Amino acid sequence: MGDFRINRRRFLKVSSSGLLAGVLGCSLDVSAEKNRKPNIVFMMADDLGIHQVGAYGAKFYETPYIDKLAADGMKFTNAYAACTVCSPTRASIMTGKYPARLHLTSYIPGKHPKNRKLLVPEWNKKLDLEEITVAETLKSAGYATGHFGKWHLNYDKKYKLGRPGDPGSQGFDDVLTTHKPKAGPESKYPEDWHHTREITERSVAFIENNKDKPFFCYVSYNSIHGPLKEKESLIAKYSKRPGASAKGDLKPGQAAMLETLDNSVGAIADKINELGLERDTVMIFFSDNGQSGPKDIMPWRGSKGDLYEGGIRMPLIVKWPTQIKKRVVCDDVVISNDFFPTFNDIGGARSKAKDVDGISILPLLKNPNATLGRDAVYWHFPHYHGSGLGPQGAMRKGRYKLIEWFEKSRFNEDGAYELYDLVKDPDEQNDLAGEMGGLVEELKGQLHKWQKDVGAQVMPINDRYVEKKK
Repeated sequence: MGDFRINRRRFLKVSSSGLLAGVLGCSLDVSAEKNRKPNIVFMMADDLGIHQVGAYGAKFYETPYIDKLAADGMKFTNAYAACTVCSPTRASIMTGKYPARLHLTSYIPGKHPKNRKLLVPEWNKKLDLEEITVAETLKSAGYATGHFGKWHLNYDKKYKLGRPGDPGSQGFDDVLTTHKPKAGPESKYPEDWHHTREITERSVAFIENNKDKPFFCYVSYNSIHGPLKEKESLIAKYSKRPGASAKGDLKPGQAAMLETLDNSVGAIADKINELGLERDTVMIFFSDNGQSGPKDIMPWRGSKGDLYEGGIRMPLIVKWPTQIKKRVVCDDVVISNDFFPTFNDIGGARSKAKDVDGISILPLLKNPNATLGRDAVYWHFPHYHGSGLGPQGAMRKGRYKLIEWFEKSRFNEDGAYELYDLVKDPDEQNDLAGEMGGLVEELKGQLHKWQKDVGAQVMPINDRYVEKKK
């Protein structure tokens, strides 16, 4: 672990832009301030699977600083992303609404294949300005707001300050938007292909500049999304390990990128501590969807693009010293829609947003044995995705999960529904649909009612394809 600490300290020294020296030995103890609203630091990885985090059992991948957050706080075992791909999940975080309700159901701009049984509906390729975001509500409650990294909620990625649809128009005051390698402006630092260092530096500076007032720092990393570019020496380190394979689930390139990301999480945590803000800060770590990789990853089935658990069950870690004890585990089901009402509750912000689907998880943060009492969570993906298995919907109610395959259900074909007991069969190997038909019908009815209630878009039948196949 020593190598991580040395690298991270060197990184932090540079990223603090000369301000670190004035902090060391003279930390500001703002925890003594009365009635201070908690700071919120939300850190999100891109395409990081739950099985790739040490706190969730990873051995090949190394995440010591993310693991320390879990050791110092709460780890959720049943946390979900609202979609199998990035843009919809990010929209759910911003608004508290299911992607199906927003009609923002795929990554932007997505694909519209024509030679398929079903047609992709005309979905929303941006987050509407009329939607109230969590940045806007927290800003109205007196928070400084900063967004650093990937946005992916406008119709393209030609980000610029002042453009409608970019973070500055959605409630964020301090903004850095970044791209993947060769997709836009490069980082100002060499070998910082995914802007990880640049994102972290801006986040650290934002925290320091706003240390005397409550802040919402949204840290949105591009890693570990492809392309897999990282220092060759770091990739070589993982390439030597048993099971390493660029085409398998133990990917040296992803591991190298994750090590850099993990060091950055440590740098942000260090800055919080050095400023004396630890007790007044809620730190959250999350991922937007599952690993980009093979479909047979154990212990989870599926990956990015799937509504099997490997595509949507996420690492969620929350550290909040004044409310959460160390090494706490929460098993209640939560979903990314829940961040919007949770952050508003934490910050004392009132929202006029209508039709919010999320539930505040603040009761769980204060008592991991509590329950939200929710009936079910839902997914709707009316799209074809290169890394997935086709158009699909799903719901989880208690221990049971129902998956609907739209290509089959629209034509009343066999195999349109799958049913799994996630308690006995978390890796979804035993489809119970054939032997529990009554439960399938019950859940199917509930899923279809939800689809109607939120206005989920239906995929039209492609008559040309059907006629051609006759």
